Amino acid sequence: MDESSGVGVLDKAALVMSALETGPASLAGLVQATGLARPTAHRLARALEHHRFVSRDLQGRFILGPRLAELAAAAGEDRLLAASGPILARLRDITGESAQLYRRQGESRVCVAAAERPTGLRDTIPVGSVLSMDAGSAAQVLLAWEDSDRIQRSLAHSAFSAVTLAAVRKRGWSQSVGERESGVASVSAPVHSPSGKVIAAVSVSGPIERLTRQPGRIHAPAVMAAADRLSEVLRRSTE
Repeated sequence: MDESSGVGVLDKAALVMSALETGPASLAGLVQATGLARPTAHRLARALEHHRFVSRDLQGRFILGPRLAELAAAAGEDRLLAASGPILARLRDITGESAQLYRRQGESRVCVAAAERPTGLRDTIPVGSVLSMDAGSAAQVLLAWEDSDRIQRSLAHSAFSAVTLAAVRKRGWSQSVGERESGVASVSAPVHSPSGKVIAAVSVSGPIERLTRQPGRIHAPAVMAAADRLSEVLRRSTE
């Protein structure tokens, strides 16, 4: 570290985590990289492991832990929500349909932002709505890039198939017609974190009478462009 914060234990803990940025390290490696005494390095690494800032690999070496990714995701979500308002509003104006942003939460998906169509028939999904991961184009997008085991577990109860998800991955967007709710169609595309992970889905939805039974032919380009703009905002925020 360049400077001391004046709080010694925090400075030393930061040294340990900084040493793990380059990859796994044994206790001896931590001692060498940080300059800390062996008992101190061990005590700090074990304390950080308790709080999930540090973990262990299969060889027992210290590695950065899952808590850091969780905090990074929370910070990314704040940036995502801050940027989503004008992008969803523009998507609504371009398509003439209600636009939403979904994030996965456990075995459900949550509408975290929306821009509603002001008049006429619309598919209103209030912010905060918790929907199933079993149906709908946003659910397809949020599941399509998960690991194969998680996909297989989820498909046991879903309205779509593995073939559907393979098509989503290939073309980069999804559509559904009456899958989540009778008479409603939707189109969705993925938002990627700077590391490339799918962290959200941008959607437009409305009555089948307007979106037709092939809504992707009409709205996929605009939905994908909106999702790409959000992904770009997140990427630039880390530069």
